[in-house]
Amino acid sequence: MSASLVTQPARLLLATDLSARCDRALDRAAQLAEEWHAELIALNVLDIAASPDQALAWATGANDDQVFNIARRQLARDLSGLHIHATMRMARAGDAAAAIRDVAARTDSGLVVTGVACNEVLGRFLLGSTVERLARTLPQPLLVVRNRARSPYRRVVVATDFSDSSRHALLAAARLLPGRELILYHAYQSPSSGISNNLPHVHLSREIEQGEYADFLAASKLPADVTVRPAIEHGALEISLTRYVRNHEIELVLMGTHGRSGVMSILLGSSATNLLNWLPCDVLVVREPRAIT
Repeated sequence: MSASLVTQPARLLLATDLSARCDRALDRAAQLAEEWHAELIALNVLDIAASPDQALAWATGANDDQVFNIARRQLARDLSGLHIHATMRMARAGDAAAAIRDVAARTDSGLVVTGVACNEVLGRFLLGSTVERLARTLPQPLLVVRNRARSPYRRVVVATDFSDSSRHALLAAARLLPGRELILYHAYQSPSSGISNNLPHVHLSREIEQGEYADFLAASKLPADVTVRPAIEHGALEISLTRYVRNHEIELVLMGTHGRSGVMSILLGSSATNLLNWLPCDVLVVREPRAIT
């Protein structure tokens, strides 16, 4: 597998419903587009329920063109003042995830950026069904933005289970975010093959770092200027990684996927949705080439 498989994209697709919850995704997409000298395409898949203006227009008998114009004007206001090349796309479809995938393919976008919904009752962010479906089926990398884009990403973690899928995520991090020190994170719950059950966790971590971890890095063939720091902890992935992200003020976590079925790799297993929901930072989901058809 070559690092050239993932490069900084010339075009980014922002999927927005024009609600306030997508403002953070817009800011991060604009920051990345400026950093990468890329074009930003802002796509609104019309969702009447998300926009009071659109709902009112429908209720008063407005036609499709009038509703599109309302959304188009709001999107133009959101994009005004950005120091990047930005264009607008509008779509109306019953399946928002399918519409986003279609526009991403037709515009040759190398990254899709979206936000998360906010549950006011629970007081925390929750992934919507569209975002979860995109994470499982989108061929392009998907950036799910949770936090404000105060600066370019600096503290970056790549989660690994030493699989090809997580190796591709590591290569993507090296190519998309050059110059950053990457933290390669591994959580284990039981000893790896060939490691004694009687060793304390600190010794187990050292054995893993000198064994599977070292072999994984060597096989990844990263560019010489990429710096990777290990982080190996004992515990369930979604709990330990969430705690690590909070304790170390991590801004971005990258993870891999596996297979067309949308089931995450061994790294995530059945905890995929939990991890995407629990992590208090932005998440970049990277699909490996062999999972794309």
